Amino acid sequence: MSPQAKRPSRRPKSGSVAGPNPTPPQPLPFDPATFLAKIGEDRSLLDYRKNKVVFAQGDPADAVFFLRQGKVKLTVVSNQGKEAVVAILDQDAFFGEGCLIAQPRRMATATALTPCSILRLEKSAMVRVLHAEPAFAERFIAHLLARNIRIEEDLVDQLFNSAEKRLARVLLLLANFAKEGKPEPVIPQISQETLADMIGTTRSRVNFFMNKFRKLGFIDYNGGLEVNSALLNVLLHD
Repeated sequence: MSPQAKRPSRRPKSGSVAGPNPTPPQPLPFDPATFLAKIGEDRSLLDYRKNKVVFAQGDPADAVFFLRQGKVKLTVVSNQGKEAVVAILDQDAFFGEGCLIAQPRRMATATALTPCSILRLEKSAMVRVLHAEPAFAERFIAHLLARNIRIEEDLVDQLFNSAEKRLARVLLLLANFAKEGKPEPVIPQISQETLADMIGTTRSRVNFFMNKFRKLGFIDYNGGLEVNSALLNVLLHD
């Protein structure tokens, strides 16, 4: 064979792939919204009709709940039997998180104010995802900080504002006027007894102010409680 003769090229064996190895597909990043939208191991989706108790004060604290749709009321009953409303929770809120700090029993009662869709996360599942997924932990911490700010605002409201202003503020919060995004001026009917418990006054005083707000055009009853943004004037007026 002459020096110029070419050697036959080596072909890859049948079934082999020429060139560099393909990059294996990368797992999708963890999405807290997707995690909270699906059921899975130690996660169950529960539906509650209006006035149904999610958990009662004194029940074992063994899970955290995420409110996917609806509104939930948290109430506390004293040893003397007096009940107080401590919070009205809206969509995308966590509650029952006291179990994460070794709280053995529920300190409040959670009741559905409207038909609700609620995700129940067993304590072990909640602890696991908080440790494993920073994005989820960040969302949960943001919820806790927002809840803490709300509690501080409620305390200031109780200490310095009149019952009329406290009622106006609660109605605006229920209609989401203090949140980002589009307000929801029509909110489900909430009893005047519940509103009185929330602002620390009597039902008769709530009835008086509600009638006043309605006459001024700040609220209306039309298949629900309709809240007008003009109700903000009550808070701004000294």
